[in-house]
Amino acid sequence: MRKSYRVKTESDFQRVFKSGNSVANRAFVIYKIDKAENSHFRVGISVGKKVGHTAVVRNRLKRYIRAVLTEYKPAIEAQIDFLVIARPYTRNFGMAEVKKNLLHALFLANIIEEIPDEVEED
Repeated sequence: MRKSYRVKTESDFQRVFKSGNSVANRAFVIYKIDKAENSHFRVGISVGKKVGHTAVVRNRLKRYIRAVLTEYKPAIEAQIDFLVIARPYTRNFGMAEVKKNLLHALFLANIIEEIPDEVEED
């Protein structure tokens, strides 16, 4: 995922965090804010030390999240900024579990219209 698709600055993170709407499932919290001037969505990913004490664990989880978002990029609406915050429950997740739970959270947040069929069957 290119850097133009990422919420990078602290002020952008705080704006989405403070004024965005949030939804959550057991694994992820999603904060979403509409931005009409965006030509494509932007995402910020946060995986704290409560999720994994080593950088290896946290970075692996961030890679999995970015891979899912890249795969479903066409299904994500364009004029939004959103944050994906991983909860400690995700500590030992593999790629399939991250995909299933993240797509469920994105659906709850109305970022994607429907959960793809191949994920629901897992």
